[in-house]
Amino acid sequence: MLDARTIEAIADELVEAGRSRTPVPRLTTRYPGMTVDDAYAVQRLWRQRNEDAGRTLVGRKIGLTSKAMQAATGITEPDYGAIFDDMVLDTGCSVDWGRYTHPRVEVELAFVLKSDLAGPGCTIFDVLNATDYVVPALEILDSRIEMEGRTIVDTISDNAAMGAMVVGGRPVKPDAVDLRWIAAILYKNQTVEETGVAAGVLDHPAAGVHWLANKIAAHGDSMKAGDIILAGSFTRPLWVNRGDTIHADYGPLGAVTCHFH
Repeated sequence: MLDARTIEAIADELVEAGRSRTPVPRLTTRYPGMTVDDAYAVQRLWRQRNEDAGRTLVGRKIGLTSKAMQAATGITEPDYGAIFDDMVLDTGCSVDWGRYTHPRVEVELAFVLKSDLAGPGCTIFDVLNATDYVVPALEILDSRIEMEGRTIVDTISDNAAMGAMVVGGRPVKPDAVDLRWIAAILYKNQTVEETGVAAGVLDHPAAGVHWLANKIAAHGDSMKAGDIILAGSFTRPLWVNRGDTIHADYGPLGAVTCHFH
């Protein structure tokens, strides 16, 4: 376990890395004894620093929800991070590629809550009852810590690699469709790069949301009405370069698109 002074130093270092767009050396190299609990302590303090600077928390992202991603990282449960107001973009937007470090894109569903959601004991049915609507979204991954050799401890400390999200398509009530069978085709510059089905996220895209409610309850935290919850990717991360146009076709739920300039 790291002491409070070290956690504070790491959080401040990551705030500066986000400002300067210069990733810091891997934490697990410098602090080999660093734990997942330490990483979440860093993330909470990083979030507090950002809120103190005027950013508004509007939701959470959930990551590592697929078996493939869990196997790749060697961790058996998802992780989570904060979504601030300035991270939420609309479909059709032009994104400054240089604002992010090695940006990648993932295909997801976002749950928007109509009532508060809290653990412990939160179930998938509680999530569906608390959800106002579900809407297609792209997640833009960012990195404030060097990518090579990252572990789950680095990723959690780095706000679960959250950069931004692009929301679009057709919002649907959670009982209007079988959420497990929502599918998407991900294009980069008119070429199909990835396809996926939402059941790839823990067998149901709402499963990660109730996991999150129970996980953050241990820290006295909960989700509020109006929060946006990015439920986890059902495709592999897709690298994007300056000049790329990304288009995700969700069939009956419409499409989400953005261009990186």
